[in-house]
Amino acid sequence: MLKTATFKKGKVTFSDTGKGRTVVLLHGFLGSHQIWEQTIINLSKSYRVIAIDLPGHGGTDNFGYVHTMELIAKCVKKVLEHLKLKRYVLIGHSMGGYAALAFADLFPDDIRGICLYHSSAYADSEEKKHDRTRSVKVVKSNHKIYASEVIRNLFASKNLKYLKKELAFASKIASKMGKRGIVASLEGMKDRIDRRIILSLVEYPIMMVIGEHDNILPAAQLLEQSEKIQNKQILYLEHDGHMGFLESPKESNKALRKFLRLCFS
Repeated sequence: MLKTATFKKGKVTFSDTGKGRTVVLLHGFLGSHQIWEQTIINLSKSYRVIAIDLPGHGGTDNFGYVHTMELIAKCVKKVLEHLKLKRYVLIGHSMGGYAALAFADLFPDDIRGICLYHSSAYADSEEKKHDRTRSVKVVKSNHKIYASEVIRNLFASKNLKYLKKELAFASKIASKMGKRGIVASLEGMKDRIDRRIILSLVEYPIMMVIGEHDNILPAAQLLEQSEKIQNKQILYLEHDGHMGFLESPKESNKALRKFLRLCFS
């Protein structure tokens, strides 16, 4: 069921499904709450699942030229306050993981666990920052073509011929993104700070989902990060890229359910 909340005089759209302890799903760049469709169906059998359209995505408004990870975290917090929710697990895919770490930095008290789904605690390298600056120029020229190419690169190359339906699904969601929202997200990701210290400080469980064929975040780098986590869980998807919940949904959902039981135990 789709609902709305107010943030900075704008609208935030989210779905609210199931009953029980709360799981919050934060999609990645060019996604929306819809990208979690199969995850929501699976997890809502046992949990209350809140899937939020982040600023500039889905049905949620834009909030300025730059959507910083801190702004996204505050937007998520506003939704959870609107619903009067406390004690939840955050599951963040890619950019959603960056926002989850910003949330942990700003609002640590009610978190029971974080899943970094193909995501990183590191800031962008200088090379990556330059790539994002170039991407902004491409988006301003033709944001539809840009979005299509980015989505294709999120899947492991060898999976593209087998996952045409999943690729079309993700591409359709991305095609609805406006130019302003894409630029604001690129600028926000480029400016995010390094939050690796959170991995070593927090005592609640942190799960990292890592794709061996991830074209965006190298598996070796993520495995190195995982060594810093006190209470870690790892899902290593040896056949997948950056979209494990679409590339290997059964394996991903099984691991998520195990992780959630640990978080709420």
